[in-house]
Amino acid sequence: MPASLLLWLPASSAVLFTPASQMPTPASRLAVRAPAATMADKVFKLGELELGAGKANVAFKPLMDSSEAVVVRYKLPFGLNAESQAGRVVVTQDGAGGERVGDVLRFTTRWSLGLPQGGGLVSTAASFGGAIGWQLSLFDVAKARNFDEVVEALTSNTEDRTNQVTLIFERPTA
Repeated sequence: MPASLLLWLPASSAVLFTPASQMPTPASRLAVRAPAATMADKVFKLGELELGAGKANVAFKPLMDSSEAVVVRYKLPFGLNAESQAGRVVVTQDGAGGERVGDVLRFTTRWSLGLPQGGGLVSTAASFGGAIGWQLSLFDVAKARNFDEVVEALTSNTEDRTNQVTLIFERPTA
């Protein structure tokens, strides 16, 4: 039996990624869908993505021959019905945030302890002083060593660190 993940999600929102000129204007809409990519395109370019406590420029190569990127944001606590299938984390039940059965989880926000980042005097002094703190990053699920590492990244999004989790899925289009 494949490993699976089920988390509870009472509050959710989603955003469909389209070019900025075509983005819906209501602030309440949070689902994002990138234009479909083919292997000829070789990369999804989602641009600058708001992660809650920071931003990231997101671009990645598709795993499928024909697919689109879907970004889903959930308020915490959240839930996700997914399991490990052939080395990928695949959605097994449609979610309230917009993920669908068959979507492959590609990235999730992850919190980890680390030294301060940056080139300023304060961050350099803090690094030498051993100051560590929680840092936000995007975890590349395709590079996970095992399913437990994905679960650890997903569950690092706790209410004492953030109020939302950002998930990026790759959805087959053919």
